[in-house]
Amino acid sequence: MVSNLLDLSANPATKEAIVKDAQALVESELANKSGISAGAVKLAYKAVTSFAPGYYTETLNILVPSMLEALQPFWADFQLAGGGSFGDYLVKRQDEVTPALLKVTDDMAHSSEKAVVVKAYNTVRGGASKHIEAALPALGGLVEKYAA
Repeated sequence: MVSNLLDLSANPATKEAIVKDAQALVESELANKSGISAGAVKLAYKAVTSFAPGYYTETLNILVPSMLEALQPFWADFQLAGGGSFGDYLVKRQDEVTPALLKVTDDMAHSSEKAVVVKAYNTVRGGASKHIEAALPALGGLVEKYAA
């Protein structure tokens, strides 16, 4: 098992596979959402993927190492604790994990020069915590898939 999650993004083939799986995870999470806040998230996703072709995949390529870095302290603690799944661990620590992951996306949004992307992000940022929390079990599974 990998002890440092950043090692996963050092291998271009592994990073590419993680990016593809991350994109599939986001699309799966979006497909399973309903309601007003889900509509806003789906609209923001469509805006980014329609008005900035290639930007989403490019962004995931940048986000993956940053997300792995944000998850590293939790991964290290999870390995010391032993047992269970990383997804379950993340859910139990969601009050710490969610802000750590949001900091990554907030920083990226603040540095973006694409107004449509920033506007879309700002539209959904208020409800982002609950969407991240819902995705933590799947995110933990994705990390374990590559770290094993």
